Parts: sequence; C-alpha cells; structure tokens
Amino acid sequence: MHFLRGTVFALLLVAPGVRAAAAAPAPDRTAWWREARFGMFIHWGVYALPADGEWHQYIHRMQAADYEQYPPRFHPTRFDARAWVKAAKDAGMKYIIFTTRHHDGFSMFDTEASDYSVVRATPWRRDPLEDLAAECRRQGMRLGFYYSLLDWHHPDYLPRRDWEKESRPASGADMGRYIAFMKAQLTELLTRYGPVAVIWFDGGWEHTVGEWHSRELLDLIHRLQPDTLVNDRTNLPADFATPEQRIPGRPLSGGRLWETCMTMNGSWGYVRDDHDWKSPTTLVRNLADIASKGGNLLLNVGPTADGVFPPEATERLAAIGRWMRANGEGIYGTEAGPFRRLAFNGRVTRKGNTLYLHVFEWPKDGLKLTGLQTPVASARVLDGGQRLTVTASADGPAISRPIRLDPMDTVIALRLAGAPVVTPPPPIRPAAGGAFSLTAGVADIEGEAARLEARGGRPNIGYWTNAKDTVTWTLAVPSPADYTVDVEYACDAGSTGSAFTVSVPGGASASGTVEDTGGWEAFRTVRLPGALRLPAGTAAVRVAAASMPHGAVMNLRRVTLTPVGGTP
Repeated sequence: MHFLRGTVFALLLVAPGVRAAAAAPAPDRTAWWREARFGMFIHWGVYALPADGEWHQYIHRMQAADYEQYPPRFHPTRFDARAWVKAAKDAGMKYIIFTTRHHDGFSMFDTEASDYSVVRATPWRRDPLEDLAAECRRQGMRLGFYYSLLDWHHPDYLPRRDWEKESRPASGADMGRYIAFMKAQLTELLTRYGPVAVIWFDGGWEHTVGEWHSRELLDLIHRLQPDTLVNDRTNLPADFATPEQRIPGRPLSGGRLWETCMTMNGSWGYVRDDHDWKSPTTLVRNLADIASKGGNLLLNVGPTADGVFPPEATERLAAIGRWMRANGEGIYGTEAGPFRRLAFNGRVTRKGNTLYLHVFEWPKDGLKLTGLQTPVASARVLDGGQRLTVTASADGPAISRPIRLDPMDTVIALRLAGAPVVTPPPPIRPAAGGAFSLTAGVADIEGEAARLEARGGRPNIGYWTNAKDTVTWTLAVPSPADYTVDVEYACDAGSTGSAFTVSVPGGASASGTVEDTGGWEAFRTVRLPGALRLPAGTAAVRVAAASMPHGAVMNLRRVTLTPVGGTP
C-alpha cells in the first residue's frame, strides 16, 4: 500500500486576545531553480524498443492495440538509478526532469489509476521512479516530473486522430473522466515520491485552458506541494516559459523566467540511427548563452531500452562536467549580463558586482568591454586562477590575454568597484567613402530565437527561426541620401524562400527573397533592387522577415549601404 510521505500537517492555535506574530515573508519558490541554471531531461519509455523516438506511435499511425506489443517486451535489466543521477551530478546539473508519462499514455511509474504502466504491463515489474527518487535524495539532486496532458491510448481522451477513428472511435469517450484520471495520477506523483521540484507539463496545444481545467490542475499541485514549480504548457503562464530547441535572442520581457529544453542530437527519446550529435563545445556555449540571458538549460538524454545512456551522451556529459568544475562559478546563480551587444564572440553573465566574460574566441585586436563605465577591481581566469591586467582604453576596459585559452569557453571573472554601469553604444558612422558596413557583431537582435554565432571565425546572426525577430543597427547619417543595399547571407536549400525587408522604420525600404547559397556556411552577397533613402541624423536600419515558409530566415553576416553617386 502506498502512503503519503514527506507531508507535514501543522495546526497553529492562537489564544483569545493574543495577537499572532506577523507572518514571515514567503520564501522565493524559484530561488533554487535560478541558482541551478542547468538540469537534465530524461525521455524514457517503451518507445525505446523500436528506437526511433517517442513519437513512434504517431509517426507510424499505429493503433493503440498494435502499440501494446511493446510493454511485454520492455525489460531494462541494465537500469541503474545511481548511475543516472551520478552522471547528471558529475555534469554539473542540479535537477532532473523524468518523463513519467509521454503522449503514448504509458505510465513509467507505479499507478493505481491504470494497468497500462511499467509495473503492471511489463515483465520488469519495477517502478524506476521510486529508485530514481531515492537516489536523487541520496545524492542531493532535485527531481521533477514530465507529464503529458494528451494521450494516444486512454479510452476517454479526445480528440482522436484521423487515422485511428475507425479502430478507436470517439463514441463513449468522456473528457471529464480523463481529467479525473490525470488528477488521480498527479496526486500519486505528488504524494508518493517525496519533494517534487517541478511538474513539467506537455501537449497542451490540443485544448484550451478551460478544457484542460488548467487552473484546477495547478491548484491541486500547490495544495499537495506548495513549492513545486510548474511550467507554461497547460497554456497558463505559471512559473516559467519553455522555449524548445531554441535560445531566445534576449532575456524575456518583464523578467519572465524561462528554460530552454534541448536535445544533444536531434531526438528526445532514443533513436538508434540519429548520429547528429552536438559537440561538447556547442553544448557548453549554449549553456553560457542561455545563462547570459537569465535562463536555464534542460539538456536531454534518451536512454536505450536496456536502461543505459548512449555512450555519445555519456561522453558529452563528462566533457561538460570537466568544464563546469572549473567554470561553474560563471553559470550557477548568475543573471543576465548588462550588455546589449559585445565587441567579441562570447557572452557575459553577472553575479552582483562581478561580471563573467565567456570568451568563445579571443579577438585579434584584444578583448575590450565597450561601454563599461564602472572601474574594474580585478580580473582572473576561472580555470587555473591566472590574474589578468586591465587597462583603460577609449572603448572601455581592455583585458590582457590569458596564457591558456579554453577552446570551448574561456571564462574571466571581472570584479567591479560597484554595480555595472554600461552606456549604450554610439551610432555607427560611415567609412571614409560614405558607406556603412553593418556587421552582425554590432547589431541589436530583438526576438525569441535569432542570436549571434560565429561560422568560419566571423560572426553572423543565426538560429533565425522566428519570423517576428528583427535585426537593427543605429546609424549616424551625415545628410539625406539614397543608398544601394548589399546583403551578405547564407541559407540551406531546405529553408529558402523567406521574403525580407531592409527598412527605416516609418520610412523607405528595400526588399528581397532568400535564395539557396549552398549551405548555412556558404555566404553570398546579394544586391537588393532599388535604393534605400536614409534621413539625416540618427536612423535605425532594420532587417525583418515578411514571410518564412520553411522554418528559418537566413544566416545574416552583413548589410552594406553605399551612397548612390558617391559620398553624400
């Protein structure tokens, strides 16, 4: 029999006529999460047997009865909760989110609400969540639960997909019963496994807030465990946003908390033939990028049907862990850096009066912090502790080059004399011939996806997968003039066709359509038809997508504006 564990009931009695002491301020439920910055996502279920991902049932249009062939074959004898938690801890992760039930409706924990579970429907007959919860407590790791709202198996879940209506008709289904089923399972999850750090919902796109009874679900969670954090995928904002497989270009507005969930290769659940693994360098830089914008990284592992992490995942976790042991100070407990843009390829995080410079590539002309007004008290390399010299320059403090650079990310702790004060960069002035060279490194990027990256040693604006994102430069134009517009960009054949404009807000514009350049690293310069009229004074030149038919706009390296007929 299961029973309630770790729940304390208290009764406060106040004698008549005695004033109760003022209540202490409520602790910040999100403090640990913001301190952590780095967690592990684990997608594991019977879908690991066919080994082509957690959407196997949907992709292959399998009837629920046909998918039921997998539980009787699921017997992960190599599962070791201690090894899983240790791998996460050694990588520098502070919490784990485990998939208790994915869209296939199969419960990966012991539930009395359904026989379609790992304990009752497999020969293994074990509750991995019980082992994982015990091991997380032993090793000091926080544990949260992924839980899918939608279900491809439950007889009461609606809607049915077109391909299953004949074999699994919707007649007799009752969403009210299904909501009651979810509440029963959530109650089990929140009362049987100790403290639950996060409930990580998914699948909310098929129904509205009212249809999901989202507020009731949140109330249930917080009644059982008030400190449990909840993500935004019931279509309510809740505690934090969850961009998937992308990193916002800027911190979210209003100080909104957020967490990027991302795979190491291209898959969430184990896919035998997916060998497109991100390099340890990419993963470390993604973590630094996310922390520099005030977010968390939830990095995924998809264990095999035997219950072990793929060796490629284990290797990457170990590499990240080595970097984190030397440089974690620049990640844990940090917040977004104070710079809108940097003069080097890297990122900046902040903790109080200390800035952490994450230098991906050392600039050829030296490392400078353009616009920083606060005096620097000291500078040291986190890995090894080497002290660096700081000298004043017209552009801001210049930091000496370390003896050894980390090819993944060299982190320099810059202790300031006070809170950082950063002046906005001045408008871009024309070169001697009157032309403006608007490079990616000095652009202001607005939006949720597009961000600065480096390809071939030169920065460009990539990951432009949200059509609403924009790229802007602020110019100091000496006099009104017409300018030709040359755009240097790269685009893969699969993402061509985006229409874009180069414009002065409220004024003139030039437009073009993105063509195939031969790949994301094959940059080509294209002249747009017509000319762009710039007014005298300060002018903002913006690149924006008018349409994005195939998932990405382009990789943008430079816009060059050349005065028609010579210097204006």
